[in-house]
Amino acid sequence: MVPLLVVLGLIVLLVFVVGAMYNKLVALRNRYQNQFAQIDVQLKRRYDLIPNLVETAKGYMKHESSTLEAVIAARNQAYGASQKASSAPGDPAAMRNLAAAESQLGGALGQLMVVVEQYPDLKANQNMLALQEELTSTENRIAFARQSFNDSVTSYNTSRESFPTNLLAGIFNFGAAELLAATESPEERKAVKVSF
Repeated sequence: MVPLLVVLGLIVLLVFVVGAMYNKLVALRNRYQNQFAQIDVQLKRRYDLIPNLVETAKGYMKHESSTLEAVIAARNQAYGASQKASSAPGDPAAMRNLAAAESQLGGALGQLMVVVEQYPDLKANQNMLALQEELTSTENRIAFARQSFNDSVTSYNTSRESFPTNLLAGIFNFGAAELLAATESPEERKAVKVSF
């Protein structure tokens, strides 16, 4: 009778340990998905600001239509990549596509800001100043949200890859999550200098 109780006790203990590991993986996965949702909110805010920025600049920059069109095209591409990534946060392909699209958008916005420098009336326009301030604030929020997301993904991946949780992760298909990393070249990483 005692050996049966010991075996039964070990089985119950094993069930609790496996359940705790499973629940931890679920909680960590939900955390990084939530963190991506925070990025998504800030990206949407940026995507909504860009048409206003382009519209404000359009009246002053009649000869710079290619720059404005490049910004809108990059915005649309980034928006599409964001939609795909929000349906599967952490998916490696979706995260790489989003990072690449965001890099292109950043480059196009940087070009726009360089061109804006050539138009003193536009630089002094109150709407343009307010939009630039709003865009800067949004970029800061995106950076913070991205950092939180990457921290959550790192915690999830570390737990998922640690023994003995990695055995459980394999059984229940807890796949690796992808960090949202910058894809730009060192040249693109240089800050765009904007002076007023």
